[in-house]
Amino acid sequence: MDNISRRSLLSVGLGAGLIAAVPGTAFATSVADDAGLRTDPFRLGIASGEPWPDGFVIWTRLAVDPFAEDGFGGMPTRQVAVAWEVAEDAAMRTVVARGVEQARIETAHSIHVELRGLRPGREYFYRFRTGRHLSEVGRTLTSPALHETPAALAMSFASCAQYEHGYFTAYQRLAQDHPDLILHLGDYMYEYKKGGYVIGGGNPRDHAGPETSTLAGYRQRHAQYKSDVDLQAAHAIAPWLVVWDDHEVDNNWADEVPENSDPNQLNDSAEHFRLRRTAAFQAYYENMPLRSSSVPAGFDMKIYRTIQWGQLANFHMMDTRQYRDDQLAGDGWRKNVTERLAEDRTITGAEQEKWLLDGFKKSTQSWDILGQQVFFAERDRDRSPAIDDVSMDGWDGYASSRRRITQGWVDANVRNAVVLTGDVHRNWANDVKVDYKDPSAPVVGSELVCTSITSTGNGGGSTSDPVMAWNPHLKFYNDNRGYVNTTITKDSLTADFRTLEYVTTPGAPVSTKASFVIEDGVRGLQAR
Repeated sequence: MDNISRRSLLSVGLGAGLIAAVPGTAFATSVADDAGLRTDPFRLGIASGEPWPDGFVIWTRLAVDPFAEDGFGGMPTRQVAVAWEVAEDAAMRTVVARGVEQARIETAHSIHVELRGLRPGREYFYRFRTGRHLSEVGRTLTSPALHETPAALAMSFASCAQYEHGYFTAYQRLAQDHPDLILHLGDYMYEYKKGGYVIGGGNPRDHAGPETSTLAGYRQRHAQYKSDVDLQAAHAIAPWLVVWDDHEVDNNWADEVPENSDPNQLNDSAEHFRLRRTAAFQAYYENMPLRSSSVPAGFDMKIYRTIQWGQLANFHMMDTRQYRDDQLAGDGWRKNVTERLAEDRTITGAEQEKWLLDGFKKSTQSWDILGQQVFFAERDRDRSPAIDDVSMDGWDGYASSRRRITQGWVDANVRNAVVLTGDVHRNWANDVKVDYKDPSAPVVGSELVCTSITSTGNGGGSTSDPVMAWNPHLKFYNDNRGYVNTTITKDSLTADFRTLEYVTTPGAPVSTKASFVIEDGVRGLQAR
């Protein structure tokens, strides 16, 4: 299977009618009627996610015109029947489950199928059909049985794909590396209007529509991103676990506080922002392979959850936006903001913090991996020990919250704790401590920070940042674009920082800028 390309996964039609059947359960016979669609409605691709031992979610959204301003993708106002099937082979000969779902205008003609009754630790393939139109074939996996320890897991993670700043070649290269699981740590899309966020030399391509603030706008923007064939390739190769950061809604938002909060302006009022969050969350669910447990309830949407990979790993997928206290002193870097140390400040909220700490206590896995959004380790830009110059938007702005989480995994005797991070558009590899002010404090975990897919445009290739001199726990830096591949076994976690030299034109090759290994039971990163 390693040599199967995205295009070679395309296959022949399914036939006129399908009997929906998941092993052990019978469904009614139905016909996949395309409601007279004359052009291909699968222009946004397909995806899978949320693997569990006996199933996963498969997803698609119908659109014949992804750039339609009303957000409905040029689709008719009526529902459209969509057939789906899951097989054990890429040629779709050994079908193990099939059915028909209705794509409805209320959810922008998206389809979420939650499969059950499949075998654990297996590779599967899936596709969709409506009328004479057939999607490509996607590859996905079930997770291992909860009592099993697989020999290895190939997991990749990525974040920050600003469509205007470059081409999504990194997604294509990620797909070619053929991972078995992909984590996306946020900023899957950006909210800005054309020209709202311009890199040096100018943006190589443009957003459609105004800054996203309405349901129609968010739907249109997701469709524009999903129409990119490189992103489609990454979705088709493996199941995804997704969490948002800020740009899926509004830059640097915090709970019910928008980036620019002014109660005297309608567009920046708390009431308007709740409406904006409602629209953004609805569109996010419609466009992601999420379980029904993440269906939004107005301006609330639960995306923190734990996915177990047998006894090998727990993936604790977190939400550091929806429940956080507002950033202090603005959203950027500030000096000597002592309020950031307050015991009651939180970036997770009390309920999510308890969920995570309880998860540490219950863990029997070799690795507990936190999939989250913003920089976790301390990163002080001022050399003087008497002055702190840190980002108010990352965990440095919520120091007590970070200490409680870190001390929590220490107290729970978590075997190996690894934090995965996006957001900062640079690669970093960091040792994690409970107390960063004490040079003799032990290392208790590791942080791997992926760079962006495109955000901020071409990198310069630098592998040194001045702050590393007085932050000795920061072990690696790089400013290229790319993603991170990991290989996880019960004995070690190996991380390869995969980078591209340019993204403002398509087709860049990929190479490994640096590699690190974390040995089982050995705290800290080791360069390979």
